[in-house]
Amino acid sequence: MSTLKRGEQAVGITDLTVTFATDGGDVRAVDGVSLAVAAGEVLAIVGESGSGKTVTAKTILGLLPETATASGVVLLGGDNVVTVSHSRLRELRGASAAMVFQEPSTALNPVYTVGWQIIEGLRAHGKYSRAEARAKAVDILTKVGIPDAATRIDYYPHQFSGGQKQRVVIAMALVLDPAVIVADEPTTALDVTVQAEILDLLRRCRDEFDTAIVLITHNMGVVADLADRVAVMYQGELVEQADVVTLFSNPQADYTKKLLAAVPRIGTGTAQTRERAIDRALAPTESLVVANDLVIEYPGRLGQKGFRAVNGVSFEIGTREVLGLVGESGSGKTTIGRAIAGLTKVSGGSLKVLGQEMLGVKERNFRPLRKEIGFVFQDPATSFNPLLTIAECVAEPLIVHGGAADALAARTRVHELLEAVQLPRSFGDRYPHELSGGQRQRASLARALALQPRLLIADEPTSALDVSVQARVLELFAELQKEFGFAALFISHDLAVVDLLADRIAVLYHGDLVEEGTGAEVLGAPRHPYTRRLLASLPVPDPLDQERRREELRAIVAEERAASVKEAG
Repeated sequence: MSTLKRGEQAVGITDLTVTFATDGGDVRAVDGVSLAVAAGEVLAIVGESGSGKTVTAKTILGLLPETATASGVVLLGGDNVVTVSHSRLRELRGASAAMVFQEPSTALNPVYTVGWQIIEGLRAHGKYSRAEARAKAVDILTKVGIPDAATRIDYYPHQFSGGQKQRVVIAMALVLDPAVIVADEPTTALDVTVQAEILDLLRRCRDEFDTAIVLITHNMGVVADLADRVAVMYQGELVEQADVVTLFSNPQADYTKKLLAAVPRIGTGTAQTRERAIDRALAPTESLVVANDLVIEYPGRLGQKGFRAVNGVSFEIGTREVLGLVGESGSGKTTIGRAIAGLTKVSGGSLKVLGQEMLGVKERNFRPLRKEIGFVFQDPATSFNPLLTIAECVAEPLIVHGGAADALAARTRVHELLEAVQLPRSFGDRYPHELSGGQRQRASLARALALQPRLLIADEPTSALDVSVQARVLELFAELQKEFGFAALFISHDLAVVDLLADRIAVLYHGDLVEEGTGAEVLGAPRHPYTRRLLASLPVPDPLDQERRREELRAIVAEERAASVKEAG
């Protein structure tokens, strides 16, 4: 149990070096890093993939693989984690330090209830009766905001939403009252509204329990919202460390300046939108996608009522136009994207794609149009066949639609596509796992453009990327859109990203289209309460401005609660 008082050192790292043994020789992932975090303090460690931030954080809990060799001092509860025995390390994990992982779905065991998983940790570290452990588990689930915790303690992970699963993972970390919580990208996969709730929860952990938090993230808005101090890492080294206000207002290291410059900000897309509108006005236009009162329902099972994912939505996408579709999980935005691509059936209303009515369409009628539509998936790692090289993956659409006999015949076109997305030709001979996340997403863009589509559907293509990598991919997307002239449906929950790329923005909420217009209209003067909440939920890379926005969000949420209570009464 944590006995530290606010301000006392919870973790001290001195001259930490971590080396990994690989077939190509030793790789130094962390090089002489020294850090400290106190009780009741949030230290954010930031940097792009490969900077060593996650390796540094995992060293605190002794979670490095056997191929890693660590030297230096990592003081936790009076012990040097680098040199302690395995048995002592097991005692420290959970009780002195705990970890909140990036993806709660993989951190929770799907075959056990969440209550069993919390209780297992309690009983492994203390002498609790079954009743005492259950009562403590219910209490911690209540504290992290799980409604009706006494009942839901017996639910399985799949019965919780993404945000609730992350709350459960935080509850598992908090239940033994550790001195330190290591949070590794705790909000990356979450919508901005849910992300705001999780950040509030972590802030409460700091303020109410005096927990020290080591936050690993690439989202500079999250850093501005939550962190007290920031450590910036680059290629295994600590390049800058400062309090959060100083770092954002007066960064010293060149790398920090580049990192902050790469963060998309709301309002930066106005000039690009105007320029694209002028280009489109000079070219002949037609509506490539027209939706009128579009309805999409998923049928119920075993006699249950079906679920209406999209409820009477109307919009258009014109030639060379980018429509940004935003909303939280379950709003229907991915469903609309899949319907346009012919992957989900339309239930009612009308959806015309490239002149083809999708309501009741037969596959044989739509198949000739498939080559006119490109699709960029959220996670290219799972959309690529791991047994094929990048060149074979990019050539696949050409082969399927008769543009080439085989991968060898398509090689010239593949080289052109790789160069268009700024990847060396030699990368064509690599396998997907041999590329970084940003490189894989570029290859995914190349594959989507292989058949020179008139329409591109991009479903959260940058949500899992570092901010600097995201900036390069977004620049590339804009350049390619200008060069090839395709229209695009860009699906995202990040309003700043959508503002940067889209000509018009459509906001979805529970299957309804609640607002549509240019970035200046929707983001500059939002009319619908949900759009205002979505906008207020987005953390901005400015600690002082973010504090003001946080108060604004609380006022909006309080107003909504008061309105719902009044309506219920």
